[in-house]
Amino acid sequence: MTKVGNIKEIFRYAVKSMGGELIDEAVIIDGGILGDRGYAIIEQSSEKIASAKMPKLWGPLLELQAKFTQEPASGEPLPSVSIKWPDGSENINTDDEINKKLSQALGRSVKITSTKPDTISLERLDPLEEEETILDIGDIMMEGRFSDYAAIHLVTTSSINKLHTIDPDRSYEAGRFRPNIIIDTEDLGQGFVENNWVGKIIRIGEKVKIRITDPTPRCAIPTLAQAGGIKKDSKILKTIVEHNSQPVPLLDDEILPCVGVYGFILNSGQIKIDDTISIE
Repeated sequence: MTKVGNIKEIFRYAVKSMGGELIDEAVIIDGGILGDRGYAIIEQSSEKIASAKMPKLWGPLLELQAKFTQEPASGEPLPSVSIKWPDGSENINTDDEINKKLSQALGRSVKITSTKPDTISLERLDPLEEEETILDIGDIMMEGRFSDYAAIHLVTTSSINKLHTIDPDRSYEAGRFRPNIIIDTEDLGQGFVENNWVGKIIRIGEKVKIRITDPTPRCAIPTLAQAGGIKKDSKILKTIVEHNSQPVPLLDDEILPCVGVYGFILNSGQIKIDDTISIE
């Protein structure tokens, strides 16, 4: 095995498209981090899953912060979540008025749920098309939770540092890309090093194994304002298009702007900050 870095940060997103919570350790199950994307916002009239990948409809979700009120436990129902609004106030998802308040914030009638609709529809705006082109990616959504595709999303500090070097006037904080794990790859230097991990197996600590399947194609989300003070910047995607467009196996090797990689769990277990990341 070859060591490539260590876990720098772990993020869990209790509610799809809302801001995540920074955690020191996580339980990894077949579907990824336990509790990740366990909840979502559903449009009541259409039962479509709300996703900030359609920013005109659902972009404001990114400015809300969600965290579990207690740690999720394997085999147990998900605990409730606390939603923090831009003004600093908070509500629990079990509050009587929560759906009304979410509907007012989003301008359409919605509900928060941990139960998937019978028919899954998840729309994504194609960021590379000049005309508005909507793709439905509901057929690739994971079972059991509201993740768009893969169990886990990894981004390296090498990629983030490379973007800062290419375009020092922009702010390329890793949180823009909504990873589950940020890997400190300082010893590898700058560059989009995780591109080379596609098709390989990485190990975290002694037990967890992940098969890396695809570079992560970027949509409009990294350009949008997000919880935690991340500012809107439409030029973020342009830099990625110019400097790291990659073939994406999931999408028939279509060339798309990418940062980070997607993976699926081969062996579950517990991970924590500073755990070693190796390639087998």
